[in-house]
Amino acid sequence: MDKSLTSRCKELLQFLSSTKGDLANVTGPPSMLAPLSVVEVGRCWAQRPAVFAAPALEPNADRRCLLVLRMVLIALRTQMYVGGSPTTSIKKPLNAFLGELFLAEWTDEKVHGAETSSSSSSRSSLSSQGQEPALSRSTTISSASSSSTCACGTDRITTRLVAEQVSHHPPITAMHIADDIHGVRADGYARVEMTFSGNVQVRQVGHAVVRVDAYNEEYLIPLPDIKVRGFLTGRLYPEITDTYHVIGSNGYTAEIKFSGQGIAWGGTRNAFVATVYGPAKETKTSKSSKSKSASDGRETLYTIEGVWSKGWTVRDARTGAVIETYDVDAPENAAAPIVLPDTATQDPWESRRAWAGVLDGLGKGDMSQTVTEKTKIEQAQRRMRAQEAAAGEVWTPLFFKSEGHDGSEVFHRLASGVAGGANLQLHDDRTKGVWRVDDEKIKNIQRPFRGGLTPLGEQV
Repeated sequence: MDKSLTSRCKELLQFLSSTKGDLANVTGPPSMLAPLSVVEVGRCWAQRPAVFAAPALEPNADRRCLLVLRMVLIALRTQMYVGGSPTTSIKKPLNAFLGELFLAEWTDEKVHGAETSSSSSSRSSLSSQGQEPALSRSTTISSASSSSTCACGTDRITTRLVAEQVSHHPPITAMHIADDIHGVRADGYARVEMTFSGNVQVRQVGHAVVRVDAYNEEYLIPLPDIKVRGFLTGRLYPEITDTYHVIGSNGYTAEIKFSGQGIAWGGTRNAFVATVYGPAKETKTSKSSKSKSASDGRETLYTIEGVWSKGWTVRDARTGAVIETYDVDAPENAAAPIVLPDTATQDPWESRRAWAGVLDGLGKGDMSQTVTEKTKIEQAQRRMRAQEAAAGEVWTPLFFKSEGHDGSEVFHRLASGVAGGANLQLHDDRTKGVWRVDDEKIKNIQRPFRGGLTPLGEQV
C-alpha cells in the first residue's frame, strides 16, 4: 500500500474525528482534495449525450423507463468516485462558493434509424461485449431505435450543462442539463450534508426530474445517500446501501436495491439489483392494500444485476434472455470530450477559472500553493457575505430560482405513482425551497455575468 496515501487517510481520519456537526462546508486537508468543484458533479449525466437522449428515441414506454434507469446507473461511477476510481482512493471535491458556475457541452456523433442497434452510435455499448446476444439485435436495448420517431435531421447529439451554487449556508447546488434538439432535459438540486461516525455519511437532500418532451413524460430521480469507507485500509471508496426508485409519470417504475460491501458481513463492493416494473394493475386488492413494495400489482419487465462501478447484465424478465452486458471501462462507453471556453476567456465566476490557482497547485502537488490560492477565495467570500449583511442585501442567483413549496407539485405527483412513494420526503424547508432553472435566462447566456465583480470581491 502507498505509505503516503495511508498517511493522508490517517490525517483525514484524525481531522474528521475532531470535527463536529455538518462537514459539508468544512475545509479538510488539502492533500485529500479532488481537482474539481462540487458544481461539476452534474457532468456525470451530461457527458454521454447518446445515453442522455436515448429515451426520446425509443417508442416503447417500458424501454424508455429502462433507458432512464440506464442513464442513472452509467452516471454513478463519475458521480460517486470523485477524483478517483475503483482502483484509487476517492477525494473530496472543492466546496463551491456562492454564485460559482459551471457551463459545459458534450457532443456525440449519432446515426438515426440504424439497421442494427449495436452499431447505431459511436459511443453506444448495446452489443453483448463480444458475445452473441440472446435476443435478436432488433430487441436489444437501443439508444437509437430503428423505429425512432425522431425527425431532427441531425447526426449530432449535444447536451448542455448549466450548474450554479445557489446557496452556501446551507450548501445547495442546482443544475440543468438539456438536449434541446431531441427534447430531453434534467433539472435537479441538492443540499449535501456530511457527518462522521466511523465512516463519512453523505446525505443528499434534493431530487432530479428528467423530462422527455416527445412523450410528455417525467421521471423522478431521488438522490442516493453515500457512505465513505476504507479509512482503515487507506483507500477510500463510496458505498450506497439503500433502495431507491426511478418513478415515471407513465406508470413505469424502476427499483434499485444497493447492497454493497459491509464492514463485517462481506458482500460485493458497489453491488446492486434493479428491476423495471410495468404500471400497477387496477384490481380490488391493489386499490385497498397499502403495500410497501414497488412491485404491488405490477409486472416485472426487466432486471439488472451487477456492480455499478464496473458493469452489469440486463435481462428481459419475461423471457430470461440477456439483452445487454454493460462494461463501464469499455472504450466505446467513454465520455464524450468536454467543450469549455479556454480558462482565460471564462468569466471570473466560472469554476475552472475561479479555482485555477488551486487546480494548478493540486496538479503539481504543491500544497503550499493550493492552500494559499484556496484561502484567497474563502476569505474574500466571507468578506462579501459580511458586506451584504451589513448593507441588508440578499444574494440573487443568476440562472436558478427557488419556487418555494409551490414548486413541489411535480415531486408529489410522481412520488405518489409508486407504492410506498409516500415515504419519499421533499424536505424543501431544508433546501430553501424547490430550485428550478429560469428558462428565459439561459436562452441567451452572455458573459460577463456580474459586470466587473469577481468572486474575490474586486471590480475589473
